[in-house]
Amino acid sequence: MAKEKILFICVHNSARSQMAEAWMTYVCSEFFDAQSAGLEAGEINPLVVQAMAEVGIDLSGKKTQKVFDVWKSGQHFAYVITVCSDTEGRSCPIFPGVTKRLHWPFPDPSQLTGTDKEKLREIRKIRDEIRTTIETWCEEICPAALAPR
Repeated sequence: MAKEKILFICVHNSARSQMAEAWMTYVCSEFFDAQSAGLEAGEINPLVVQAMAEVGIDLSGKKTQKVFDVWKSGQHFAYVITVCSDTEGRSCPIFPGVTKRLHWPFPDPSQLTGTDKEKLREIRKIRDEIRTTIETWCEEICPAALAPR
């Protein structure tokens, strides 16, 4: 069975879309090939790398990419899922030619204020919310993927 391709998109590809890609790969890689991109590419948020490392997922070597570069590659995706917050929704990128588009709004870690410790605490909440959303969706879309073995 061929895996369906999923693209997670946010504004910077530095936090939410990276976490979503990692969780989809962790939870449901048997059925889906996940990628992520953003309007802009930069560096992955180091606090996101730390929060994901706490749950055994290494993002330290991940690079960011622009959604336009993914579009130019000619890849086709079964699902494009935007993970921008509702307030960013108007500027969150749209990937043309996709039959199934979903919007899962999450807070933007780059907008968090406070000390690194306080930001990390909030990023953990976002990380866990993304995981729960993906697990729930995968249970609905491909129940066999999460069945006890």
